[in-house]
Order: sequence, then C-alpha cells, then structure tokens
Amino acid sequence: MNGVLLFAGAIFILWLGSSIFIPLLVATFFWYLINATATYYRKLFPTDKHQLLFKVISNILAFGTFIGLIYLFATRVRPMFSELLAVMPDIQAGLNSLWNYISNTFGLDVTAIAIPSITSIASSIGTSVARLATSMGMVLVYMLFMFIEQSTFHRKFAVLFPNRGQGKKARYIIHSIDENMKKYLFMKTLISGITGLISFAWMYILDLEFAGIWAFAIFILSYIPTIGAILGCAMPILFAAISGATLNEIVLLALGLIGLQIVFGNIIEPKLTGKTLNLSTLAILINLVFWGLIWGVAGMFFSVPLLVATFIITAQFDSTRWIAILLSADGKIPDKNED
Repeated sequence: MNGVLLFAGAIFILWLGSSIFIPLLVATFFWYLINATATYYRKLFPTDKHQLLFKVISNILAFGTFIGLIYLFATRVRPMFSELLAVMPDIQAGLNSLWNYISNTFGLDVTAIAIPSITSIASSIGTSVARLATSMGMVLVYMLFMFIEQSTFHRKFAVLFPNRGQGKKARYIIHSIDENMKKYLFMKTLISGITGLISFAWMYILDLEFAGIWAFAIFILSYIPTIGAILGCAMPILFAAISGATLNEIVLLALGLIGLQIVFGNIIEPKLTGKTLNLSTLAILINLVFWGLIWGVAGMFFSVPLLVATFIITAQFDSTRWIAILLSADGKIPDKNED
C-alpha cells in the first residue's frame, strides 16, 4: 500500500512540477547532445598527444554545430510557418472537400463535426511552442550551469558516495546511463536529421509546397517512437491530397517517405545504436502513453530516454531486475555490477 501511495505521489509531483521538470529535461537533452557531438568530433583527432587542445577544438565544433542548427531553423524554417498559417483556411476547405469525397465514395454517414479543425490544432501547437519559447531562458540557464559544473561532477560524486561499494555501483550506473544516452541521442539526432534532409529533397523534387516545414516535422517527430513516424509521413501526404496533387504524385510521395522511415528507422538505426535500445515495443508504447498523459507532447518526446535510464537502473538491483527483464525485448539485460 505504501508503494502505491509513493508511486501516486511521485506522479502527482511530476505532473504538478511540469513547468520545472520539462525545461530541465530540455536543457539536459541539449547538454547531452552537445557533449555527444563533441565526443564524436574528438574521435577524428589522434589520441596520443595534444588531448587537451583537441578536446577544446571538439567542444568548439560541437557548440558551433548547435548554434548553426538554431540559425538554420530561425532563418530558413521558422519563416515558412507564417506562410503556412496564412493558408490555413484553404487547407481546412481542402480537408472538408476530401472528407466529403471519401464519405460519398464509401457511403459513410459522417457530419462536418467529425472533421478536425486545422485552425484549432495550429492554434494549440502555436500555444505550446510559445510556452516553450518562454521557458527557453530557463533552459539556457540550466545548460550554462551544467557546462560550468560538469568538471566537478566526479568530485561531488565521490563525496556523495563515500562507501566504496556503493560508490562503485552508483558510478557504474551513472556511467552506463551516460554512455548509452549519449550514443542514443547522437545517433537518433543524426539519423533523424538525415531522414529529414532526404525527405525534404524528395518532397522538393515532387514540388510539394512547404517541403521545409514537413521535413522539419519529420525530424522532430522522429524522436517520438512509432506514432512520430506515422504522423511525420501522414501530414505531407494528407497536405498533398488536399492541395490538388495527382494520384501518382501522392503515391510517389507516400512510397518515398514511408520507405525512408522503414530503411532508417527499422534497419539502419538499430544497427548503429546496437544494444542501447534492447527494449520491448510494448514497453515503449506504454511508456509513451504514460509520459504523454503526464507531460503531453514533451513527455512523449523524452519517453524513450527516460525508459532507457529506468531499464539500466532497474537491472542493477536484485529487487528490481524483474522490471528490467519485462522492459527488455528478449529478456537480455545489462550485467549487474557487483560491489
């Protein structure tokens, strides 16, 4: 009974403190991503000499990459959203026509109430983006102090766990989470970026309007398992259908976008991430719904990293290893570090 009350209390605190926890998670995400990028840049340099110099250069390159992506979004992608909002009434009219055509063709008895309001959806998304933009100041502050204090983490850790056995186990857990998270976030971002770029090229070849926005949506939604890939493909395909594209163009668009998701999401990504995501698909979906109910879209975005951390932690204790086994895809879990 105490465990149930403790779990319910933790969920309530997570929900109530979303305005604090979500910016902290976003800051941690960017902090991990920049550090992971610097780590992979560092592999390009020799390791036998000038390690400190190469470390500084790698960090500068990682920060430069991060700032460059923000600049690219601000100057290329963001202006397209204003153009898209301007044609929302036309998109809604096209969606109504498509809905009526499907209803008449298949003899479905549906009313106009069943048609989703594109304007309302766009307004809701805009409100969420505005809220996130408002909290970006807090995100940047969190990031700044993370980078300032990351060199002291090991010393604080040693003081926090003076017992040698406990310190060894805790250090192993933190190291496992750190390595797996860096690998996952870097590879996920790299693969999502490549998928978005190739998708943009394909949509540009097919002359689909707002190709940059759809490609950006595919990139962002790739972080959300299963549902993200479906939504990322569905939006440009649906837009093509209501904007007057021919059947051949719609089929080609669908084949290209879905094919890219299959190749990169189901074949290339598992090979590059290795055992990082040895997680049950059912566990991923349940976890996605769980965090989505607590934190909305932000919770869905961070659901997989949070599940990876849970998977690694529960595998290290006898009392919770059964949880790790249930979360795993094939019953294989990380080796337990003995004290």
